[in-house]
Amino acid sequence: MDTSRADNWMNEYKTSVLLLLLVVISRLISSVGLTLDLKLWPCIPYPQCLAFDGRMDSFNTHLVASDFGNLDRHLPAAVLHPGSVTDIAKLVKSVYELSPYSGLTVAARGHGHSIHGQAQALNGVVIEMRTLRGIHVDRDNAYVDVRGGELWIDVLHATLREGLAPKSWTDYLYLSVGGTLSNGGISGQAFQHGPQISNVQQLEVVTGKGEILNCSRHQNGDLFQAVLGGLGQFGIITKARIELEPAPQRVRWIRVLYSDFAAFTRDQEYLISLPKNSTFDYVEGFVIVNNEGLLSNWRSSYFSPQNPVKVSSLDTKGRVLYCLEMTKNYNEHDPLHVIDEKVESLLGPLDFIPASVFTTDLSYVEFLDRVHTTELKLRSKGLWEVPHPWLNLFIPKSKIADFDAGVFKDILRNTTSGPILIYPMNRSKWDNKTSAVTPDDEIFYLVGLLRSALPSSAGSDHNLDLLIDQNNQILRFCREQGLGEKQYMPHYTTEADWKHHFGSRWEKFVERKAIYDPNAILAPGQRIFNGRQPFNAAAPY
Repeated sequence: MDTSRADNWMNEYKTSVLLLLLVVISRLISSVGLTLDLKLWPCIPYPQCLAFDGRMDSFNTHLVASDFGNLDRHLPAAVLHPGSVTDIAKLVKSVYELSPYSGLTVAARGHGHSIHGQAQALNGVVIEMRTLRGIHVDRDNAYVDVRGGELWIDVLHATLREGLAPKSWTDYLYLSVGGTLSNGGISGQAFQHGPQISNVQQLEVVTGKGEILNCSRHQNGDLFQAVLGGLGQFGIITKARIELEPAPQRVRWIRVLYSDFAAFTRDQEYLISLPKNSTFDYVEGFVIVNNEGLLSNWRSSYFSPQNPVKVSSLDTKGRVLYCLEMTKNYNEHDPLHVIDEKVESLLGPLDFIPASVFTTDLSYVEFLDRVHTTELKLRSKGLWEVPHPWLNLFIPKSKIADFDAGVFKDILRNTTSGPILIYPMNRSKWDNKTSAVTPDDEIFYLVGLLRSALPSSAGSDHNLDLLIDQNNQILRFCREQGLGEKQYMPHYTTEADWKHHFGSRWEKFVERKAIYDPNAILAPGQRIFNGRQPFNAAAPY
């Protein structure tokens, strides 16, 4: 690098550090009750003079101060819209060098679909990952390289153009790749292919020191395992290489009802135990605790003019109902009678209510993107951007009947405020070396209470308080009954709860934090290491 270029780079770097210092000053002033607005700093000729390919913004921080949950609102001091991975590394390195004295933190935000402010950074800097785009499909080697801020819906369309698709999905595709890989990424394919984090070949990561590192199972293996399911604590995922498989064109979607929980779970467990080519391609289920109230919900758009059966006509005697949903993938030129035979053969041993069978055929894209259709309808009615006090739990197979009795049939009773998912997964499909935590049973269930605090005659605040109270009741019930539950997309507020969540893996989690983010600046919204002194990598606390 020649002298003039080196001088220019150093001047730009000093300017970016100055901006961060001003952010720190703003934090210190606000901590004693005063305010200092970054907009009033004309001495910074930004964004032109900042050493970023993108831009740093302090004018529109309110746009990233909340998330899908609408439960927490934390205003950052600035937002980085990166134009390159170097921008992210430069920002993180600057914050790392300013800490521990600044107290400044950094949060990466994808689509903002977190529930409890996990992608927020109070008085810190939020990185708007969506501005860093890029998808490259390698058809010959069946993988896709994708930037961490890309949405899964865009990955789907890009890979389908090559006749390929990822193996494992989430139910909702408007989530960022980096976001789901920082948690796990699950849907009805997970019993067969594992979560999305089990289908990643390599990553590009910016650590809490501002280092840009490539990692895989064979290169920087510990960082690779730490970041997958690591809740953003060890690094920011800026690129991922994801395994692909030949994509089907069509889907046969089948749903059947149960009034007997034991039969429902027995059949689910049977289906996920069959060999890969001898079972369905997707297995999920949901609970109907109110026979009428959930029928307009996105999970229970259950009937069609070709299938006029009504739940009220079934002999359920007011009991809780359970819906098992399955799919069989096929291609446009496959003989339909062959698909019919395969589906009938798989349904034959199942013990559902005979009159409840509903099937429909649709494109692969229509099935995978089914939730977005309902999102658009809810948005048009002003019912999407409401509080979402979601609670997702992993429940061991050995305790799922206890959960049904204590939660579905007692705590929830006839409450209806959104979908309640329930489906099993095989623990053998999860890599124990990643940071993701699951119960010890070989089979465990995802129970997702995906409820919304909708406006009501009593007021939305009242409805929200009721749902939060029920969530707390459910968590107390699990703890008191010793169910061995684990939260998926966990939210805890005390160190004791986090230790309980990670169990014997807590020390490893802390050790990795000390190595990859020793000043604890990343993902403060997870509330795992907030308020802690910086780590000494040689002696983690």
